[in-house]
Amino acid sequence: MMSALALAASACGGDATTENPPAKAAAASSAPPEQTLAGVCPATVVAQTDWNPEAEHGALYELVGPGYQIDADKKRVSGPLMIGGKDTGVRIEVRTGGPAIAYQTVTSQMYLDPSITLGMVSTDGAIGNSDKQPVVGVVAPLRKNPQILMWDPKAHPDWNTIADIGKSDARVLYVQGSPYGDYLVEKGLLKKSQLDGSYKGTPATFVAEVDKIAQQGFATAEPYIYEHEVRAYARPVKYQLIADTGYDLYPQALSVRASALKELSPCLKKLVPIIQQAQVDYISSPDRTNKLIVELVEKYNNGWAYSEGVAAFAAKEMRTLAIVGNEDGNTLGNFSSERVQKSFDTIAPLLKKSGKNPKVGLKPTELYTNQFIDSTIGLK
Repeated sequence: MMSALALAASACGGDATTENPPAKAAAASSAPPEQTLAGVCPATVVAQTDWNPEAEHGALYELVGPGYQIDADKKRVSGPLMIGGKDTGVRIEVRTGGPAIAYQTVTSQMYLDPSITLGMVSTDGAIGNSDKQPVVGVVAPLRKNPQILMWDPKAHPDWNTIADIGKSDARVLYVQGSPYGDYLVEKGLLKKSQLDGSYKGTPATFVAEVDKIAQQGFATAEPYIYEHEVRAYARPVKYQLIADTGYDLYPQALSVRASALKELSPCLKKLVPIIQQAQVDYISSPDRTNKLIVELVEKYNNGWAYSEGVAAFAAKEMRTLAIVGNEDGNTLGNFSSERVQKSFDTIAPLLKKSGKNPKVGLKPTELYTNQFIDSTIGLK
C-alpha cells in the first residue's frame, strides 16, 4: 500500500546485513507440538509483501523473533519464527515489495522465485493474474481494504461521501490503472472526467489545490499524516472507505502458488493458525512489532517515511474500522464465499474491459481456501 509520503528522496546506500543486538538472543522455549513447524515447513518460511514495511503487515512482522538480521541492501529481515514468545523451529524471512522489487506484482515474484512460501495478493490481483500466475489465498489478516478517497472538510463542507464528490467537478487524484476508479465511474459515483491518474504518493498537489481536488489514500495513514506530519496542511481530512461503496475485496491476502498448494498443505495446516494468532497478538499489543517496522524503514533508507506515530495510529484504526476483525463474528482470517463471489462479479468485468483477461472459466472458489483456518482463533 502506498501512503502519502511514499518516496520522498532517493535512498543512500546501506550496510548489507546487520543483526539486531544482542548478537545472540537468549534461548527461547520451544512451541508446543501443534505449533512446531520444523520438519513440515521449509527451514525458512519466506513471505513477500506488496510494499514497504507498515502496520498493515503487522501479522508477518509479529512472527519475527529476537536476534533477527536485517539485510538493508535486499530490503528483507529474517529471524526465528516465533509465536507467543515460543520458537516454532523454523525461520521467517519477510521481503519488502514496491520499490524493492521494481514495483513488480507479488504474483510475478512468486513465480520467478519458488522459494517464496507466501505472498500478499489482493482479490483483484489474484483475479487479474489468474491466467498465467494463479494463486490461492490461504489466510486474510486484513478483513477490509483501508483504501479511501479523502478531502478537506473545510474546503468542501458539503461532502460526506464519494458520491458527493461526483456531484462536483473536482479532480480525483489516484494511481493510474487502479480498478476501483473504473468501478466508481460505472457505479455512477464519479464522472470519468474527474479521474486524474497522476497521483505519486506525495501531498504537494493536495495541499496546493485543496479546494479543487479529492485524493486517494489509506484510512490507516493519511488522516494522521496530513494532520500531524504535513506542516503545510496540519488539520483533519475527511474520507470514505472505497470498500463501503461496494468495491469490497480482501487486501493483502497471504497466498500460495496454486501449483504448490498440495505440497505446502502439511505446513499450512500448522502455519495458517499461527498467522491468525499473530494478527490477534499484534492488533492487541502492537508496540513491539511497530518498533521493528519503524526500525526496518530506517535501515532500508529508500525514501519511505513511516513514524511510530503513524504505526500506532494504523494499529488503532485497523481495529476501530474493522479493517482487522472477525469475518463471521468469531474467526479472524477466513474468507467469506459470499464476499469473494461479490468481488469476482464486480472486478472480473472491469479487468476484461481494461484488457487484462482472467483465466477462462475461472471460478471464485479457485481464489481462496479456508481448509487451514482454525475457527477458534479470533478477536475477543
